[in-house]
Amino acid sequence: RYRGLTLVLTFLCYTSYHLSRKPISIVKSQLHPNCSALGPNPRNDSNSSTWCSWAPFDGDNYKELFGALDNAFLVAYAIGMFISGIFGERLPLRYYLSGGMVLSGLFTTLFGLGYFWDIHVLWYFIIMQVCNGLVQTTGWPSVVACVGNWFGKGKRGLIMGIWNSHTSVGNILGSLIAGVWVSSAWGLSFIVPGIIIAAMGIICFFFLVEYPEDVGCSPPLHHVMTSNEKDPELVTSNEGPLSTSGQSSVDHSDSPKEPAEEPEAISFLGALRIPGVVEFSLCLLFAKLVSYTFLYWLPLYIVNVAHFGAKEAGDLSTLFDVGGILGGIFAGLISDYTGGRATTCCVMLVVAAPMLFLYNHVGQNGIGTSIAMLIVCGALVNGPYALITTAVSADLGTHESLKGNAKALSTVTAIIDGTGSIGAALGPLLAGLISPTGWNNVFYMLIAADVLACLLLTRVVVKEVRGWCGCIARKRGYVR
Repeated sequence: RYRGLTLVLTFLCYTSYHLSRKPISIVKSQLHPNCSALGPNPRNDSNSSTWCSWAPFDGDNYKELFGALDNAFLVAYAIGMFISGIFGERLPLRYYLSGGMVLSGLFTTLFGLGYFWDIHVLWYFIIMQVCNGLVQTTGWPSVVACVGNWFGKGKRGLIMGIWNSHTSVGNILGSLIAGVWVSSAWGLSFIVPGIIIAAMGIICFFFLVEYPEDVGCSPPLHHVMTSNEKDPELVTSNEGPLSTSGQSSVDHSDSPKEPAEEPEAISFLGALRIPGVVEFSLCLLFAKLVSYTFLYWLPLYIVNVAHFGAKEAGDLSTLFDVGGILGGIFAGLISDYTGGRATTCCVMLVVAAPMLFLYNHVGQNGIGTSIAMLIVCGALVNGPYALITTAVSADLGTHESLKGNAKALSTVTAIIDGTGSIGAALGPLLAGLISPTGWNNVFYMLIAADVLACLLLTRVVVKEVRGWCGCIARKRGYVR
């Protein structure tokens, strides 16, 4: 019962995180719309074609300013993420997560109030984005640590693939909610998501259970295993195998047991030494670069290329996240079945590169083609991203080299996602700088990033393939 509650509650918590991040991508096209399509300037105070734009985004450099807004959030998020995991290991997750959600709701709401307060100063919006980026780092390490505390490694890829759909669900809901008010009062496109995430933070405070031991449940086998305990898979007694709690069915010792020592939280450098952390972190840097470029720029791309309105472009962009849900589930299912997390990611990244090329060149030839290709691209781009940030992070955070110390889970998650967030910051920034030269160049940049993400996993993929070959050889009797 508590495992299900934890899964659902953390799902809703992180859904609200992404729900509050998405409005900026929807509102961009309203901050600098095509004023000529609305008719002549009713104010007659200038001949400017940008009379309906929101200052300071009414100049020719509006794309660079949008890139600065995205970058303010994402750079703050990337820097804060490396610190957040360290705090997450040492503070109560329930307080840490709920406090971050309430603060995120506050700063999201303040961004939207800029509309009603008639604020036209760039630095106000930049500061709100920086503050929001910092407090949003409380989310990911906390929810992954909570789920990792409750679930062992069996079918982790599938479970976390389904659970990780909160990212896409949040993006979809954020797009739809923001789209309701984007053309009438865009400030509400931020205020309503801000209220939602703050309310979810309060619910999290009252109902989240961090550890199975807090409610008298047995932890999963990978969880804390101190020096006073033995691995149940390696120890047997005359009475038979040990139970999953590490005790035999008949305990012959009448002496009282010493209390288990609480393991220390792992250091930053110690987490980096876990095999695979560096490779998957660097891979996620480029994979997240592609995903977040779509997150922040896809609606504007659709407006410019397909000439849709702001609301229609926002609604169509949600199909990329629908594909992301499917991609995360399939990536988790396949990697569970094959045991090859890196190989699954690599194959999807290889196929994603030509699909991105095709979407840019033929994806706007018809609404049916656009829908199909958006879903396929979303699945191939977000599948590896989802797998690395969930199942792979949880696997490495409970790696056998840690000897059962589960205190590394939040730190490892923060390192992997923090490195990925550097790519998330670079992607929208580069898109803002490159898009004035043509959208084709933006897609070439995304394809190059996909290829680099695949190459960085080469060593881990080779190791997995050799493991499969060795297993097949042993089954056939070729290896003694």
